[in-house]
Amino acid sequence: MNVRRLLALPLLAGLLTGCGIRATEVPTDFGAAPSRVRCSLSEPDVTAQSARVGVPVQVFLLCGSSLVAVDRSVRVTDGAADSQRRALVAQGLLDQLAESPSAAEKEAGYTTDVRGGMAVGGPGAKDPDDALRLSVPPDTLTSYALAQLVCTFSDSAAAEGDGSVVLGGPGSDPLRRYECTDEVRSRPGSTEPPSSAVTGS
Repeated sequence: MNVRRLLALPLLAGLLTGCGIRATEVPTDFGAAPSRVRCSLSEPDVTAQSARVGVPVQVFLLCGSSLVAVDRSVRVTDGAADSQRRALVAQGLLDQLAESPSAAEKEAGYTTDVRGGMAVGGPGAKDPDDALRLSVPPDTLTSYALAQLVCTFSDSAAAEGDGSVVLGGPGSDPLRRYECTDEVRSRPGSTEPPSSAVTGS
């Protein structure tokens, strides 16, 4: 009797194993995989491209926990002086940052922390030629918005192209030179752009 039970055990184990779900099987009834990778525009944004008129530029939007460059354009008056051209480019970039991302960008996870209503102009009478003055003090912006502005401006014709930008608020608000670093681009919420005081303003 005991022998029969022992012989029946392998058969019973085999039946039980056959009834289970194998760990290596992959479910196939949950629909198609997502067509877009987060923070990656897999197809050209035709609507945004058709609306672009002017000088091609890049602005930094938020996606996930980092800054990502996206293509835009700004209008610049032909024949404008360097300081005027710099201010025009800066205002165009600021306007682009304040705009809501396109439908395709939203779907890919892009957002912006820069709010509308801000303005930016060229240097004051005693400011360095490369200074830009915002209508609000930079230190009143969120760390995300400041990082977006600094990285966008410093990587454009609005600055000297050395990875930094001189920013100040209205009037006689002190000027500071801000830098866009790899750490700022990767962690804009926790890493503020390094800055140093600008003398002689």
